[in-house]
Amino acid sequence: MNIQEIKPSDNQALAAMIRGVFIEHDAPTEGTVYTDPTTDALFELFQIENAVLWVATENESVIGCCGIFPTEGLPENCTELVKFYLPKESRGKGIGRALMEKSIESARKLGYSDIYIESLPDFAKAVKIYKKQGFEQLIQPLGNSGHDGCTLWFLKKLD
Repeated sequence: MNIQEIKPSDNQALAAMIRGVFIEHDAPTEGTVYTDPTTDALFELFQIENAVLWVATENESVIGCCGIFPTEGLPENCTELVKFYLPKESRGKGIGRALMEKSIESARKLGYSDIYIESLPDFAKAVKIYKKQGFEQLIQPLGNSGHDGCTLWFLKKLD
């Protein structure tokens, strides 16, 4: 497995993988990244300051992604953990943990003190991972991600 920053050639495979995870879990698509037009242009989306998307590959195939993004409206020194997706065949192998830890490390290096994440009950296994990594559940969303279909919100304080 290799983890590297997103390349332009990753866009199509990442969009298909992310939408595939939604279909697999029969998760809501409206108000989520499924219908977000930026999902088809992730390389371009992440070409801003203080954002990074890590992509895991194996044999030149995309097998997961996770990153951080300075979502509009978040409190000062807070970033959002975004695009944390793994296809079914990649789960349970430590890939997700490696991607999340790489993203958290990036947030620290960029000077963030908090990481926020939004999710859905349909992604129960991911929610367990967030809690295991020290994310605490919030009662309302932060920032303006534009994903009003998400109903679970978490925050992690970085040491």
